[in-house]
Amino acid sequence: MLTEAPRTMSAAVARGGPRPEPGTLTRMFFDAVRDHDRADALQHQVEGAWVPISHRTVEQRVRRLALALLDLGVKPGDRVAILSENRPEWAIADYACLTIGVTDVPVYPTLPAEQLPYLFVDSGAVLAFVSTAAQAQKLAAVRAQCPALRHVIGIDATAGDGCDGTLAELEARGTALDTPERAAEYRRVADAVQPDDLATIIYTSGTTGEPKGVMLTHDNFHSNVMAARRAVPFASSDVALSFLPLSHVFERMGDYMFFSCGTSIAYVASLDDVGAALQSVRPTMAMSVPRLYEKMYARVLENAQGGGAVKWRIFRWARAVANRWADERLAGRTPAGLLATQYALAQKLVFSKLKERTGGRLRYFVSGGAPLSPEINKFFFAAGITILEGYGLTESSPVIAVNTPDGFRIGTVGRPIDGVEVAIAADGEILTRGPHVMKGYFNKPGATAEAVDADGWLHTGDVGALEDGFLRITDRKKDIVITAGGKNIAPQPIENAAKTCKFVAHAVLIADRRKYPILLVVPEWETLERWAREAGLSWATRTELVALAPVREKMDAEVRATLGGLAPFETPKKIALLDREFTIERELTPKLSVRRRVVDQQYKDVIDRIYAAD
Repeated sequence: MLTEAPRTMSAAVARGGPRPEPGTLTRMFFDAVRDHDRADALQHQVEGAWVPISHRTVEQRVRRLALALLDLGVKPGDRVAILSENRPEWAIADYACLTIGVTDVPVYPTLPAEQLPYLFVDSGAVLAFVSTAAQAQKLAAVRAQCPALRHVIGIDATAGDGCDGTLAELEARGTALDTPERAAEYRRVADAVQPDDLATIIYTSGTTGEPKGVMLTHDNFHSNVMAARRAVPFASSDVALSFLPLSHVFERMGDYMFFSCGTSIAYVASLDDVGAALQSVRPTMAMSVPRLYEKMYARVLENAQGGGAVKWRIFRWARAVANRWADERLAGRTPAGLLATQYALAQKLVFSKLKERTGGRLRYFVSGGAPLSPEINKFFFAAGITILEGYGLTESSPVIAVNTPDGFRIGTVGRPIDGVEVAIAADGEILTRGPHVMKGYFNKPGATAEAVDADGWLHTGDVGALEDGFLRITDRKKDIVITAGGKNIAPQPIENAAKTCKFVAHAVLIADRRKYPILLVVPEWETLERWAREAGLSWATRTELVALAPVREKMDAEVRATLGGLAPFETPKKIALLDREFTIERELTPKLSVRRRVVDQQYKDVIDRIYAAD
């Protein structure tokens, strides 16, 4: 609904429904075990086969690990780090910490060793779980710089040197302690956890300056989970893939929601394994950042165009039919007559194959973490696969708004969920207030005061607008670039449009204080190299490949075909091809968003040469 906004804001504020009752993740965990008790609460792959873990087994392992942690001297209020890829043990360690009032600190497993000491020293972590020998070695290299760290526990038995013990040994210790009396005391400790108690400290990726530790309480997460459950229906019959890093708040909150609903969670160790997991697990839902959908979209176009003239004509016909069908559905009408008949044929000839590649049971995807191209979203909707795009921040636990099956508008991130208020400031910045807003930044009261004002409004740093209660994101406030001629340009819509090209993996607009905008493009190498081979081109390295005139001409034409409708001052004058992948170690955040300022610095010589050559 819409209500009158404060005078310092724009004309309206959007609010979700009533906030959920305050609660804790601890209580939510025990309630889920009691209410669902399914044999495959969690799933993971062991030697290629999916192995289930029941709710009761999860509860038992959590209790025994918690008892062992207490016996080691870890006490309520302490911080414990988790440095691991997605796996059941991540969740078990997390719940063990939460149920004894310990604050856990997730650490991205992709971080290099030199970035670890800051997180461990700032948080004061007393114990760390590390997944593999590689992670153990990384932490061992800097452990001397982490004076508070007393114990390092290897999740894998092969974690090796640098660990003080293994998870199996710790669980065995807890098993020996697991008497009825100790179990009862454990439950009293768990039940004493309060909604405002600190659940986790999640460090932001630090694209500018040093990382900030976002303090999220039990109720921050609990309110977000309960509100999101009301907005997007999940059921105990569902099966979900978990492949985004649990170190990131999006997957973390999603897994809490899945567990609380009784949805089976299948952990995928690597993004490279997602395609195979879709086929073997056949999930009914999955959460991802837009990069997955961009790659799926590019692959569909590549397969259609590479299948010959007849296949390409059938695909184009099917897509046109599906777009007309989607327009009817999005307008609230039911397609009928000839259009319905044509759409059924388009599904049989083209789109059924896409559904098969997702396992054939998918009810919907959920997208977050970065903007999703409206064109890609509409393509999947037209194909019969719904992507519910939402929006949020680490500082908001994370969900602020989300599209739902009953409230779906492509190009927006949906309406605010229950308990959440959204307002637009006079300068266009999105503000939010409610039980989802963080407790603050750990050890940074000044940064907390800058982010959350005296009235409780979190300043998101994003720019947007409200349309009938739906929130539309237009750009990052700090990403608005101003050309030397004084023109303001929002890069994200232009970059998202470019990424709908099957030849483009990443696109970064450069224009700040420059005469005109240019676009740096990282090619989708597999697609480009296939085209180059078919064109009869020869090259030894990727540097040589992107230097070939036919390649530059092809990429220029393909990218510009996606950039229609831009004002002259927004249109990139030049498109430059980069010869290496973006990586998490350099240009990407752990959630695969581009670090714009890092790209500007890393490729300064390239950028300067482009402008100097004019």
